[in-house]
Amino acid sequence: MTTLVVCIDRDSPVADRCPVVGRAAVESTITETGVIDPEDSRINCLLEGLRVADDLEAEGDDTVVAVLGGGGDAVGSDREIARQTESLVTQYDPESAVVVVDSADDERLVPIIESRVRVDAVDRVVVRQARDIESTYYLLKQFLADEELRRTVLVPVGIALLALPLLLQFVAPTTALGAIAAALGVFLIYKGLGIDDYLARLPGQIREALYSGQVSLVTYVVAGGLSIVGIFAGALEISPPGSTGPFILANQFLFESVPWLTAAALAASLGRLLDELLQREGIRSAYVNLPFGAVAVGLVVRGFSAYFLERAGMFGPLRVPPMDFGIVEVNGFAMDLGTRLATFILAGILVAVVGVRVAAYVSENDIEADLVEQ
Repeated sequence: MTTLVVCIDRDSPVADRCPVVGRAAVESTITETGVIDPEDSRINCLLEGLRVADDLEAEGDDTVVAVLGGGGDAVGSDREIARQTESLVTQYDPESAVVVVDSADDERLVPIIESRVRVDAVDRVVVRQARDIESTYYLLKQFLADEELRRTVLVPVGIALLALPLLLQFVAPTTALGAIAAALGVFLIYKGLGIDDYLARLPGQIREALYSGQVSLVTYVVAGGLSIVGIFAGALEISPPGSTGPFILANQFLFESVPWLTAAALAASLGRLLDELLQREGIRSAYVNLPFGAVAVGLVVRGFSAYFLERAGMFGPLRVPPMDFGIVEVNGFAMDLGTRLATFILAGILVAVVGVRVAAYVSENDIEADLVEQ
């Protein structure tokens, strides 16, 4: 009893050599097709054809393994597969056939085979490990095995799901959802900015600064105190809020707090600068530029906030008092709105340029010192 085992490949890369007949020829086709595209499912279809042939031979059947392939347009491909089937039936005169397919597109050609030889079975090959599904499974498995990821993702989500029904008992649904969304947002920002890592390192850094006698430790404390004073001064300016809008209130806060915040940034940067100067023979230009940058930003922000507040009628124009320098005498005058803003902006730019020039000068001296040492 001769059984024809045919693997149908409607769009075969070796269509010009089909039908491929015989075990050795099919194995060669498997190798050639696998080298071209190792992820192609047709490789599994051809291997399944060989396995079916082996099983039938073990049961005492004579088998002929063949690959039927077509190419080009759909009609031409189907007619080519019909011609190949007729050729095999004429040459081997099989009593039945087993058709092996790996897709619904190929399975539609089974009636063509049935019209020329009896088909006893259709073997549909399904690849067990589809890449997307398998990748998703292993990613989930790896995710659940990672303790850090579980703590970072699963624990907050679990807490949020537990808190939601509790909040719904006391507040409106929108308020409960808003509170949970805000809490999750704060947590994501906390993790995303690495604040947890910074806080974990902070005690060690403070301890090291205390033992090593770093000046920046004291200046950071001073900067923190000045920042608190600045925020408090700004809050006093806008409390209680009057009839002005939020934009004016924000500018009032900036106008009062910026000098203190600028002083805080200046203290922190000067402390870092002194540490670099004491710990190294030279000093990096970036640290030299920090104090100038802090003062420049403070001047520009102060100027813009004063401009908006003066436009809103919160205070009058800036008055320059009369000054006498001996040979030069300046009469007092009121600085108009645009001139005041331009003065602050130009002062900020001037300070920034001076900082860049000083940093460049320090950098050039460091390079020359390194060259002399070499």
